[in-house]
Amino acid sequence: MAVQQNKKSPSKRGMHRAHDFLSAPATAVEPTTGEVHLRHHVSPTGFYRGKKIVKTKADE
Repeated sequence: MAVQQNKKSPSKRGMHRAHDFLSAPATAVEPTTGEVHLRHHVSPTGFYRGKKIVKTKADE
């Protein structure tokens, strides 16, 4: 069974857990509609990089 040899100090424990707190996902603003969406993803209205890519129910 594995047993620790030395106690890890609170400072070192905090450094070990530093990556646990992730930042917010990167977002982009669609130039044509002004919508905010995830980068490299199609916006909810079907635009990607200023061009209409996907047909939505609102188009019909």
